[in-house]
Amino acid sequence: MTGTYAGPMTDSLLDRIAGLPFVVPADPAGVPASVLMALAPVDGADDLELVLVQRPDHLRQHAGQVGLPGGAVEPGDADGVAAALREAQEEVGLDPAAVRVLGSLDRAYLPVSDFDVLPVVGIWDGRAPLRPNPGEVAGILRPTLRQLADPANHETLPLRHILGEEVAHARGVQDLRSPAFWVDGTLIWGFTAGLLVGLLRALGLQAPPLPVHWGTRPPTAGR
Repeated sequence: MTGTYAGPMTDSLLDRIAGLPFVVPADPAGVPASVLMALAPVDGADDLELVLVQRPDHLRQHAGQVGLPGGAVEPGDADGVAAALREAQEEVGLDPAAVRVLGSLDRAYLPVSDFDVLPVVGIWDGRAPLRPNPGEVAGILRPTLRQLADPANHETLPLRHILGEEVAHARGVQDLRSPAFWVDGTLIWGFTAGLLVGLLRALGLQAPPLPVHWGTRPPTAGR
């Protein structure tokens, strides 16, 4: 994620978000996908709340993990922004008309699914109730950016500690590490944690380091 706020850090987080140098999305190197970073102002505080979803345990991929609303771009979607808004509506009932889209951040590649993910950033008022779609979402988390940026709530962890020694060895990732965030006892790691690191850093907030392998794209030849 290369877009970084260049203004004074005395500005509010809302001003910093609006001042990010959003990008024109590059062509995807893998399967086109997108996620929505839906941010809402926190009453009485210079902070923004983020919508995250916890996946059900029965899913074939990402079972039980915490992520951002999103998924693959479908033929009926006009673009990645439309896909992100559609997915957020399907997964948590967030009305697309209530979201003011500010722009997109750099794509990030997700090797396990071959998704090349476009992070779409939008602002909403945070007041309408959200409802998890039980087929796709087991629960909704709504941490604030300053909560995530608190060093007490983030670290880096070896994947063997997250996945277990046997699974990590089978996947060949036993020596890799992941940024990790804790939200009320729930662990956020992997791809989503990497996106959160990029967003926090772009806004001048503290975040754990990213591993050098994070977001690496596949070769584009033949695509």
